Amino acid sequence: MTTTTLTATETPTQAQSHTHTHDDNGTALGENATLHEPISADGTPEPGRTYTVPARCGRAVRVKAGQTIRVTNTHGTQVCDTWIFNAAHLNEFLSFEHTRAYIDKVIPQVGDPLVTNQRRPIAELTADTSPGVHDTLIAACDLHRYKNLGVTGYHDNCADNMRLALKAIGLRAREVPQPFNLWMNIPVKSDYSIEWLPAVSKAGDYVDIKAAMDCVFVFSACPQDIVPINALHPVEVEFAVLA
Repeated sequence: MTTTTLTATETPTQAQSHTHTHDDNGTALGENATLHEPISADGTPEPGRTYTVPARCGRAVRVKAGQTIRVTNTHGTQVCDTWIFNAAHLNEFLSFEHTRAYIDKVIPQVGDPLVTNQRRPIAELTADTSPGVHDTLIAACDLHRYKNLGVTGYHDNCADNMRLALKAIGLRAREVPQPFNLWMNIPVKSDYSIEWLPAVSKAGDYVDIKAAMDCVFVFSACPQDIVPINALHPVEVEFAVLA
């Protein structure tokens, strides 16, 4: 199993039993390449350029109001945790408890708005070439999730990838919102239990999301390699802000 380097002041045991000293949830519990490989110093992209989110890592990108970002499942098997923050105030963000009520759906479809914790549109899903199977119910994996799954030591995780991707461009959010888990296949069965299944998308499937305000998008190529949502083999995804 792949592991990464902890922060200089934390041992694996300390990270697992970590008690937040801040009054929020914005501090990463470990570190990986995400922190050192932003797309640019402040997250501003070159329009039309394709960027890679490496396996197990995260990236942050600024998207202006009216611009569309395309997220591509390069191999068809990878889940991509996706967050959208108001670039002016990171305490406003895409919220799925609010979006589900706004659109009366569990999974957004093309043409649906994505709304914030202030119940206003932050973006719109404008294209989806996949079968449309995504997840809006499951929290981002974090160090505590992997501990519950029996992992000892540090394991790359989507929550830290979000925190580190923002830090890499000089930003910090106070919490880790519920992500839009692109291509994550979590069916709800008739008895209301859920399953953790591999993605049903194919290589090259993409979604387009159009920003309704100046945003910061954050992507994590989910590191999950214990339950089979990534076919037990995390790989990269790609994105581009369309010219």
